[in-house]
Amino acid sequence: MPSADSRSSFRTLQRFTPDYAPCTITKYESERTGMSVVVVDREGPKVNGFFTLATEIHDDSGAPHTLEHLCFMGSKSYRYKGVLDKLATRAYSNTNAWTATDHTAYTLDTAGWDGFAQILPIYLEHLILPTLTDAGCYTEVHHVDGSGHDAGVVYSEMQGVQNSQGELMELRAKRLMYPESVGFRYETGGMMEQLRVLTADRIRKFHRDMYQPKNLCLVIVGDVDHTDLLQTLTKFETTILDDIPRPDAPFRRPWVGSDPAPPLTKSTLEFVEFPEEDESSGEITISFFGPSCNDLLYATALNTLLVYLAGSSASVLENTLVEKDQVASAVYYSVEIRPTILIQFALSSVATERLQEVEGRFFEVLKRTAANQLDMTYLRDCIARERLLIKDSAESSSTPFSEPIIYDFLFAERDGSMLKKDLENLNEFDELLLWPENKWRQLIKLWLLDAHHVTILGKPSAMLSRKLKSEEKARIEHQKRTLGREGLEALGKRLAQAKAENDKDIPQALLEKFDVPSIKSIHFIGTTTARSGAAKKLGRLQNKIQKLVDSDDTEAPLFIHFEHVQSNFAHVNLIISTEAVPIELRPLLSVYLENMFTSPIERDGNRIEFEQVIMELEKDTVGYDTGLGNALGNPELLTMRISVEVEKYASAIQWLEEIIWSGIFDLERIASTTVRLLADIPEAKRSGSNMLSAVEVMIHSAPASVVRARSTLVNALYLKGVRHLLKENPNIIIRQLQQLRDALFEFQNIRAVVVANVEKLSKPVSSWKSFTAHLDTSRPLNPMEKRLSRLSEAGRNPGQLSYVIPMPTIDSSFALSVASGPSSLQDARMPALMVALSYLDAVEGPMWVAVRGTGLAYGTSFSRHTESGQVSYSVYRSPNAFKAFRTGRSVVEDFVSGKTELDKLAFEGAISSIVLGFADGQATMAAAAQMSFVRQVMRELPEDWNERMLEKVRGVKVEEIRAAMEDMVLPVLTAGTANLIVTCAPVMEEEVVKGFQDLGFKPEVRPLTYFQDDYGIKVPLDEKSEEEEDDMLDGVDIRGGEDDDSSYESDS
Repeated sequence: MPSADSRSSFRTLQRFTPDYAPCTITKYESERTGMSVVVVDREGPKVNGFFTLATEIHDDSGAPHTLEHLCFMGSKSYRYKGVLDKLATRAYSNTNAWTATDHTAYTLDTAGWDGFAQILPIYLEHLILPTLTDAGCYTEVHHVDGSGHDAGVVYSEMQGVQNSQGELMELRAKRLMYPESVGFRYETGGMMEQLRVLTADRIRKFHRDMYQPKNLCLVIVGDVDHTDLLQTLTKFETTILDDIPRPDAPFRRPWVGSDPAPPLTKSTLEFVEFPEEDESSGEITISFFGPSCNDLLYATALNTLLVYLAGSSASVLENTLVEKDQVASAVYYSVEIRPTILIQFALSSVATERLQEVEGRFFEVLKRTAANQLDMTYLRDCIARERLLIKDSAESSSTPFSEPIIYDFLFAERDGSMLKKDLENLNEFDELLLWPENKWRQLIKLWLLDAHHVTILGKPSAMLSRKLKSEEKARIEHQKRTLGREGLEALGKRLAQAKAENDKDIPQALLEKFDVPSIKSIHFIGTTTARSGAAKKLGRLQNKIQKLVDSDDTEAPLFIHFEHVQSNFAHVNLIISTEAVPIELRPLLSVYLENMFTSPIERDGNRIEFEQVIMELEKDTVGYDTGLGNALGNPELLTMRISVEVEKYASAIQWLEEIIWSGIFDLERIASTTVRLLADIPEAKRSGSNMLSAVEVMIHSAPASVVRARSTLVNALYLKGVRHLLKENPNIIIRQLQQLRDALFEFQNIRAVVVANVEKLSKPVSSWKSFTAHLDTSRPLNPMEKRLSRLSEAGRNPGQLSYVIPMPTIDSSFALSVASGPSSLQDARMPALMVALSYLDAVEGPMWVAVRGTGLAYGTSFSRHTESGQVSYSVYRSPNAFKAFRTGRSVVEDFVSGKTELDKLAFEGAISSIVLGFADGQATMAAAAQMSFVRQVMRELPEDWNERMLEKVRGVKVEEIRAAMEDMVLPVLTAGTANLIVTCAPVMEEEVVKGFQDLGFKPEVRPLTYFQDDYGIKVPLDEKSEEEEDDMLDGVDIRGGEDDDSSYESDS
């Protein structure tokens, strides 16, 4: 095809409209440089870019990962660290990136086309012509600081994952699946040992080899001006031609031009130890090679077959190994898209002494499945549902098709022919529906049963945990001794010099060249609200959809809130108050909600087993779940959701009715769920970040909090009590579950929310008649509980608690501090606080430069939690959380004192980030509908609240920001006004404790078991003592003040 525009150097390769999605896909290619561009046109306020390079390396140096970080440090025309992100922030944009084994992708997330177009050429120059200075490599990748400790942003990131269970098992599987000649064998993130010796020259060579326009594909999703895009890219190409390799120079295409992965010649089983004091349970992964990723039909067949085998509790592997045998808490499957697809099964929380036995049982089940007749009805239902899920994703995802477009660029022909074949229609599903049963059984044998495989048995080891701690401590001490005082001083000076070079001030004139774009190109998605029943008390509406609802409203009393959007699906939600549930029963919600859609039901006097229930649900729906109301801003509420094709709206309501009132409390199902939830706890306790949140929940929430009652540190004891009662007196649990259900599903507790094209609903209100018949509608609707009412004393009045929790399963540290803040979005201080936090948290803003930019942590962030009246500060994955915390506090103190002036352009950028946040909340039709409901019902805000708040934000003065920092931000970083929690590697304990003591905190060192709560259920003494013994094995020094029964809940 000719050039797409006479003024551009790009020609159109493909343009098509998928017959199942509201978008158009166009592929362009540059005739000058070979750069690829794929645009997915769709309506909405956001434009998202994925700038993807195929990257291949045959070592563990981490060059791909480190280069990803270094590209943000400056470019030929913009030779300043942070200039890209400062400009992006002003243009309603965020940047980010990730490094996969086979590609590196850089993201540009923007509100509106104008901002995207402004940043695009600057961003691309950072990728093609980065500065890659020695100083940048030193601070961003790895260095030894003046105290003799290793640091660096990338080093800190990999330090946090290298010795984790998942990373150790995955790395060993890679080594066994692929030979040295294949890049999929290697850890592209970098191993710590190799990061310590990685040079800037090695990174520069990797950039020369891989970062060429012909190896770059721009994937852009949103409302795009094609003419402007192609002209912008044509101008950009002109600026780089003299600095890049000749476009016609020989180039070996990564992966496609490399040695393919050879078939496995034998099956292998290996044990891999991972550090963990709790040695009770391990993990299993089993890996196979599948079909070519470019064989659309067989790749689709593989996905369908995996859903059939392990997609739900009704599937054969999950049903046998988890539900019946109860030898694992879950069976997961995954596929990695590679020239030859990698298939992997994972079995979680398997008893350590039974790892090899359970692996054998996995293959027994597969063998039996392949030998017997397959359930073709269920298999065909899986095919139909997979097709529906793709259609739903095309609507519900803010970035549909980005992933298949990236993999097409990596592994398929560059002319876009395969892309069109893959995405234009879903005809491959029609062909699969015609396949005979024996063909599916042949594929099970071909890809799984008769195929060689690699099994990794992940075995927890307390000895390895202590060995790694001891070795790391010894290595650091040896490093300090070797360097000596003079050497350490020299390193301190070198680091200071590198920081000074990196942190050169960006000329204001450079930033001022770029105006803040108009918001006219930000096209927000509109929804229309209608109300029925008790919802009308919020006010009567006058619109076409309301009239349609009123025409079917037979004086139905149920609270129903409708959000009308253009969609092929109906999302039916229940929001349920938990206030009537007795506090002592609230921990039982974990079991109840987990079983809700996976229990037998009674229908017409007959018992329908849970496997049949799941099969029917999957046939009728595109999604269903239960959970807490986090997305609504209030996780003290429960939610139920069923999503269906719009024609099945009545069926969704009928399912809700059956699941709630016809569900059978089956002892076998309850016991299976309890065992599975308990089995997952050791794994949850291995994460420093997760346990930081778990302790936060326990100390800031009152026992009445549903968040607290369902937390890991309650489940760790409470579920043992449930398990004990199920053995000794199961009727107690059955009665309690019945009591729980009766307390929840009362008329006064229930609100329904329907998101759909209401014009396509034949009976939007009267379809609820049968559901409502179960309810006593004479009771008035209860107000929804507020989160503030479920905070503990420590949560309402922070400032008295600080804890350090050593964890042998982590190699880094995490910190969280919490102080009081505004409890209403209409608080007069809110606009200034929003701007202050946006200013501090900006990419390449004050906190980023001071903490991440110096290698003190992978990241930090402030958050406001209006529903709980709190503000928090978190440090994520740090080599020393105290140093990161102290540095963050100094940054805020300098702003408060006036030592550091607020920058005018950064101030404008902070406001632009808030605009982007508003667009993020309305990125899809479903998200816009949810935001409308939250604004009207949850927060009781006026229709024009967004516009009013943005107007107030734009009017915030510099002195108001400084006052907000002093009154609401600095207290989060100050002893006496903030509560503090730190999780860290045991080797860091002493230094972290002393550091925070010097800041005025009084940290108590506590094990995780200190924060557990059994809610009064009877837990066998031998099971409690097991946990206590684990803590003693950790070598934790349990000391501190009096026991505190206060509890915590976070609305992070």
